[in-house]
Amino acid sequence: MASTQHVLLSPAELAYIHASLSLSPPIRPDGRTPTQFRPLVAETDILPGTNGSARICFADGTEAIVGVKAEVERTPGADAVYDPDHAYDTNAGETALEAGQSDWVELSVEIPGVRDDDSGVAFLSAVLSEALLADGAFSARLRINRRFHWKLYLDILLISPPLSYPLPLLSLTTHLALLSTRLPRLKSEGDEDPFFDDDWAAAPHLFPRHDTTTTSRPPITLLVMAAGRNIVFDPSREELAVADVALAVSVVATTAGTGKKGGGRSLRLLSVRTIDPPSRLTPPGVANEANSAYGAKAAGLVAGQGQRQPEARAAEAERVEGVWRAPRGGSKAGVLAALVGKVLEEGGVVDEVLEALEGVDLG
Repeated sequence: MASTQHVLLSPAELAYIHASLSLSPPIRPDGRTPTQFRPLVAETDILPGTNGSARICFADGTEAIVGVKAEVERTPGADAVYDPDHAYDTNAGETALEAGQSDWVELSVEIPGVRDDDSGVAFLSAVLSEALLADGAFSARLRINRRFHWKLYLDILLISPPLSYPLPLLSLTTHLALLSTRLPRLKSEGDEDPFFDDDWAAAPHLFPRHDTTTTSRPPITLLVMAAGRNIVFDPSREELAVADVALAVSVVATTAGTGKKGGGRSLRLLSVRTIDPPSRLTPPGVANEANSAYGAKAAGLVAGQGQRQPEARAAEAERVEGVWRAPRGGSKAGVLAALVGKVLEEGGVVDEVLEALEGVDLG
């Protein structure tokens, strides 16, 4: 989706931004540090009739709302798997049902002015779903008993135009909505038909905040890019336009029940997706030595073929300081490893983001 967000910047402006981000330390257009996120405003429980909801608004005006709705469903095949009259071994089926299934979560993304079947929207939905269901721990929380489970519907709405790549905003809003999600307290026992308490005040959170045992939190997906030798978090639209490589990294935090905020937190990598940055579609700059406006001779054409000579094509691809050249080819494994390692760094950006979200009042 990022490749469709063209930025109306000239090659000279692109070269200036890339050179600024390649400095040590880098200079970002909005003055942020390399690991600083855009300021945001967050709140929960904003939608009536939902089990959980959240809204996050970034300082640049992008805003998203997520609503979570839960329904009770009968687990398909559960009665057959657990029928004592069957002679076959049921251990495998029992283990699978206890772990949960991916179809217990249904996620949809809506972006103003974009069709639901757009490839960019489908990609965002796939990344967010992949992070939620990667390890099976989230779907296991939805198990009521061996015959019934919760079916969660996550409606993710970007209510502002996509001024920047919306994946981090949608992920953080989904994370906060799941933290605020409550499910009615179960009163039935065993494998009986589920019967719930009508008192909503007694409903526990899907992710209890004050838990005395080791527990995980909903995953988050962060956008990180490289420009030269520098790594930049939460890039803006202009910064993505000069990115050498951009990654969407999904992580989940597991916190030991120490009773302290953020105590004993460990991070685990769930998935890594490459983002096709719009920088690959930007027009290249022309050095003064090759610019006919500055008296340079126009590159000749191969007679009768209408193609530039090999030396002319080589000159266009050659890197010239101060002249913008769109990145070509793939990314080095060392660069990708450095980006992922920076995300998983202890006490780094992910910990700061999670601590900030933990400070939001869940009502």
